[in-house]
Amino acid sequence: MSDPGPQVSWPQPPPLRGPALMDQFWGDAVFLHWRISTAQAARFMPPGTGPDEYDGDSWVGLIGFRMRGAGFGRGVPVRYFGTFTEVNVRLYSRGRDGERGVVFLTLDASRLAVVLGARAAGIPYVWSRCRTWNRPDGIGYSVNRFRGASSSFAVIPEDRAAADPLSVFLTARFGLHSTLAGRTLYIPNTHSPWPLQAAALQHCHDGLVRAAGLDVDGPPESVLYSPGVQTQFGKPRAVEPAR
Repeated sequence: MSDPGPQVSWPQPPPLRGPALMDQFWGDAVFLHWRISTAQAARFMPPGTGPDEYDGDSWVGLIGFRMRGAGFGRGVPVRYFGTFTEVNVRLYSRGRDGERGVVFLTLDASRLAVVLGARAAGIPYVWSRCRTWNRPDGIGYSVNRFRGASSSFAVIPEDRAAADPLSVFLTARFGLHSTLAGRTLYIPNTHSPWPLQAAALQHCHDGLVRAAGLDVDGPPESVLYSPGVQTQFGKPRAVEPAR
């Protein structure tokens, strides 16, 4: 893992423009990130967006967390369907207006109804057997797709906060870029700063990043853990394509 460098302040989370459409808690989040070339990332960017860079390169993330109490608006969480394990592979994007976001390549989840609903909205969910554990010897996630790739990874959180520029770049993201019916959308969200901790990699045996179309070598350059944040999503808005 590289030298974390100087510590920086988290950016002020932006307020949503209008009412929250969805509310959810992301708990026990594990972030693994590898450096990749910007040319690799560019192949996956929706029209009207491009790769966001740090230190001259793009980054691909493998992130596991426990979704808890997801619900519509700021109301009562949806029972059963609002709590599940998710593991996603994501890239980092920037719109023509400078808006920073994420681009999900895949999102594995263990709730079929959630997967079908999200795919209808253009979000590339995959129905898989997903498992999480939080033990003294590590916090981890495993994914077994019904057809194809699998993944297993775990970390041991360290008693050290992570507020270096790379960690903030990778996690201070307040929206996602996606494509629906041929149009690029930006879906905003807001949340308090992630309470981030540096973490030691216990193990990583991953096939999801490769299955998404990217090759990475060696251990991740950034390894982080967070106990979680509450987040709200706002109304999607269209991104104008490049002229």
